[in-house]
Amino acid sequence: MSSGHLTIDLAALAANWRALDAKTACETAAVVKADAYGIGVGPAATALAQAGARRFFVAVAEEGATLRQAIGPGPMIGVFSGHMEGDTALIRDHDLTPMLNTVDQMLRHAEALPGQRFGIQLDSGMNRLGLEPAEWAALREVALSLDPVLIMSHLACADEPEHEMNPKQLRAFVEMTEDCNLPRSLSATGGILLGPDYHFDLARPGVGLYGGQPFAEAQPVVRLDLPVIQQRAVEIGETVGYGNTWTATRPSRIATVAAGYADGILRGLSSKFSLYDGDTPCPAVGRVSMDLITVDITDLEGDPAFLTLFGPQQTVDDIADAVGTIGYEILTSLGARYTRSYTE
Repeated sequence: MSSGHLTIDLAALAANWRALDAKTACETAAVVKADAYGIGVGPAATALAQAGARRFFVAVAEEGATLRQAIGPGPMIGVFSGHMEGDTALIRDHDLTPMLNTVDQMLRHAEALPGQRFGIQLDSGMNRLGLEPAEWAALREVALSLDPVLIMSHLACADEPEHEMNPKQLRAFVEMTEDCNLPRSLSATGGILLGPDYHFDLARPGVGLYGGQPFAEAQPVVRLDLPVIQQRAVEIGETVGYGNTWTATRPSRIATVAAGYADGILRGLSSKFSLYDGDTPCPAVGRVSMDLITVDITDLEGDPAFLTLFGPQQTVDDIADAVGTIGYEILTSLGARYTRSYTE
């Protein structure tokens, strides 16, 4: 094993989807944007479809085309970015469902692909994507006459259950969509956990499927083992890595493992995390470089062939906390050099 080995547990992925689906009385979709949060959209979407997902969401039309090739005809593939200029052929040829965000997109879609199904995204307060209330009020009757299949919005603070923004956005969404008589969707993972008032007709979990917070009950989906490519003895006073940022205070054994910030292990993690040999933590020392990490294995009895970054002892969110980010960034940063295997 000359590169890191990423093991993806598709049974855990499916179990997480079923667990989130069980928390609602509505339909549950699956968000598989960014190559299914870095784990591989083909195997992930296939497992989710087998678990029961019939609607999927991606960020852009190109992702939708890749997903359609993986799962075949039938399931709806929603595109959060809507119908951008240049997307028409992809939307038509791969039967995608753009979530239209602007007046221009509405006109483009109606003119280029009359009869092609679409959804509408409304801005309920996040100020990121979607028609604002005034735009929606002016466009509403025309838009509804074109038979959209879904009206959706997105919560800004759903991972903070007590945040005042959650009920504020809920009220805004209800006001904009009352009497529409169409399927509605407001919640991703965090919104599902806020309770039934936020569920409407369709939930769209993302990070919770992949084992991430705020879904504390999630089963871990990824394991990452990194090969040890060299071990060396370091004497008291010797330094390790770029910038001499770590100095041995005892006779030490240092393992160099094959991974670095080119593989999604952020440079900001330098000296802030550990890898594991079984249940034994081994602190990373010195700076994370592009392809290599140095690890203090002095307290191990044997010579490990690999050390584990993600596994039973340490989650993606643990690593995210160490560097002051979120599990989403860690997952979606996983590099292309890892050998990947999928377990059922």
